[in-house]
Amino acid sequence: MILVTGATGHFGKATIRFLLKKGVAAKGISALVRDESKAADLKDLGITLIQGDYNDQDSLLKAFTGIDKLLFVSGNDITKRGPQQLAVVKAAKESGVPYILYTSFERRKEDETSPIYFVAESHVQTEEAIKESGIAFTIFRNNLYTDYIPVFIGDKVLETGVYWPSGNGKLSAAVREEMAEAAANVLTSEGHEGKEYIISGEENISFSDVARIISKASGTDVAFVSPTQDEYKAALTAAGVPAEYITMFAGFAEGIKQGEFETDKHDLSKLLGRKATSVEEFLTKQYA
Repeated sequence: MILVTGATGHFGKATIRFLLKKGVAAKGISALVRDESKAADLKDLGITLIQGDYNDQDSLLKAFTGIDKLLFVSGNDITKRGPQQLAVVKAAKESGVPYILYTSFERRKEDETSPIYFVAESHVQTEEAIKESGIAFTIFRNNLYTDYIPVFIGDKVLETGVYWPSGNGKLSAAVREEMAEAAANVLTSEGHEGKEYIISGEENISFSDVARIISKASGTDVAFVSPTQDEYKAALTAAGVPAEYITMFAGFAEGIKQGEFETDKHDLSKLLGRKATSVEEFLTKQYA
């Protein structure tokens, strides 16, 4: 039995679809959900829904009993994710879960000097807990989703240009759907225990490159401007963007600027068995 946490989210749900495509029987997949009413589509596919909450240890112990493989999709709530994820690892160990595939996060620095420490901290703690648990594991160090680039630059980019404080920094983004496909491939094949994969695209690109790609695709001259952090935050505040999103976006931009998401390791294509979709291919479809 494969249990997927975060099953109602984009990554978890996509992985379930790929597992089914690969021939895994629906009865061999279960989904951990807090609210079963939000997973009706999974139930319609024949997936077993198991009610559980990261804040309820007993529910996790019950959910994990009898599981062969756990796809542990990291939580969305950054402020609560640390203790919640440690609770998941604890419950997995106590329930006798033999294998975990954990979706972690790409980074270079792992201390408070990192501009993305607000995200990285919980991942570092969770990885350490998994390794110390004695459970067989595979870790995905996921780069930023290519899907997020249009969100970062806003829906008026053709009018305003790319206004993003990342300087000349680069990232090796990858499409979320393909990351999920790679997870399904790992869950249905051998030889991945103890491996830590860098789940990134095939190339490192800057947001100056992003502006160039969008210009070419749209036929509109899209400029790239890298403001200071203060200028960027002030602009988003004036636009009515919630403070928590401003902090998160600015942190990711600074992380890119400092090279936190630039890498020479690209395991995604290997796990897919084909070349991963490039940022240029993705954005061209979005803006053509």
